[in-house]
Amino acid sequence: MFSYYLRLAAISIRRHWGLSLIMITAIGLGIGTAMTTVTVNYMMSANPIPQKSEQLFYVQLDNWDVNDPWDEGQNPPDQMTYTDATNLFKADKAFRHSISAQAFAVIEPQDPDLLPITVNARANSSDFFAMFNVPFLYGGAWNAQADSNKELVAVINKETNDTLFAGKNSVGELLRIDGNLFKIVGVIDSWQPTPKYYDLSSGAFNDTEALFVPFSLIAEEKITRAGNTSCWKPSGDGMAAFLRSECVWLQFWVELRDEQEQQDYQAFLNAYVKQQKQLGRFERPLDNRLSNVMQWLENQEVVADDAKMMMAMSFMFLIVCLLNTVGLLLAKFLGKAPEIGLRQALGASKATLFYQYLVESACIGLGGGLLGLILAWLGLQSVAAMYGDYMKDLTGLDTTMVLLAMLLALGSTVIAGLYPTWRACNVQPSQQLKSQ
Repeated sequence: MFSYYLRLAAISIRRHWGLSLIMITAIGLGIGTAMTTVTVNYMMSANPIPQKSEQLFYVQLDNWDVNDPWDEGQNPPDQMTYTDATNLFKADKAFRHSISAQAFAVIEPQDPDLLPITVNARANSSDFFAMFNVPFLYGGAWNAQADSNKELVAVINKETNDTLFAGKNSVGELLRIDGNLFKIVGVIDSWQPTPKYYDLSSGAFNDTEALFVPFSLIAEEKITRAGNTSCWKPSGDGMAAFLRSECVWLQFWVELRDEQEQQDYQAFLNAYVKQQKQLGRFERPLDNRLSNVMQWLENQEVVADDAKMMMAMSFMFLIVCLLNTVGLLLAKFLGKAPEIGLRQALGASKATLFYQYLVESACIGLGGGLLGLILAWLGLQSVAAMYGDYMKDLTGLDTTMVLLAMLLALGSTVIAGLYPTWRACNVQPSQQLKSQ
């Protein structure tokens, strides 16, 4: 019977093609608008490392001015000082820990025909790669000894390797960076977590870095630091004075495998800050935080309020489109009143008619869903063109979004068709036959 109802629906849609086209267009516009904003919000709020997001914790300590608290006292600073980060790193109380900062560098290619290139870089400790599941194409991470010995080693990404070495295995090659020769120990395969959760300070959707070097080289000024820096009192002149200052500019993550490790590390943080208080630091009340990946993304409001508002408005537009569809379906089905009355007189039950017209509503919904997918794709391409590289990783329709669009179109149209179908099935056969 279902295939028979599909044939009837196709005949009805072709017979009233103009009205059907208007309904499909209305549903398509609503679905396209809704799915454009839903996709962007979905990508913004996605779990970037679901395998271990509950084991990775961002560390915050409140070293800020007692008279002018950070974020009006609601949250501790979102980065850490060099003093605190290195102290926590040396204490080695976590299963793994990562200290890192943004940097930039000028790479001088070996090929004299190539011009020097400026790249975004990251100065980080060796655990960074294992903690954040960084995939390697060639080689691997440097070891902890390279961190402590301040060795001139580097990891580059696939794109940089393609540019400088034509995609060949470059492990062991020397790279001149800011006048110093670095040995390449690894080449990262394509890797772009979205959002870029490990450092939200300069943009949650920026590209990952092209170059990674040991964090200890920042103090040696072998690499130039970059990124956001916040200070609440003068830092003094020179790198040594800056490193001793209360300026926050580092990201510190720990990997804790279970609840007990979390409790132990929280207790360690509290003990550390109490010790620092005795040295005249940390004048504000104790507020040490461990936030897992998803908690940290929520704390930093990675999904902007504007994006949420746009999604809400798009769903309101979808509702308007569905209300118009209800009216059009009602007009279409009631226009078949004589046919419905005749079929009832010949023995067709209300349930049979209800099922038939609901199938027709679903077919219109599927047509609207397909059109909506096309419009959503065009909308996402427009967003990508408007915002450039910043949004390029947020404007793709994956399988989940495609299925959601079709289910949304089908479900909403079936719901919209319930009332028109019910009205059509309650036509009085006797009245329709008399009128004919």
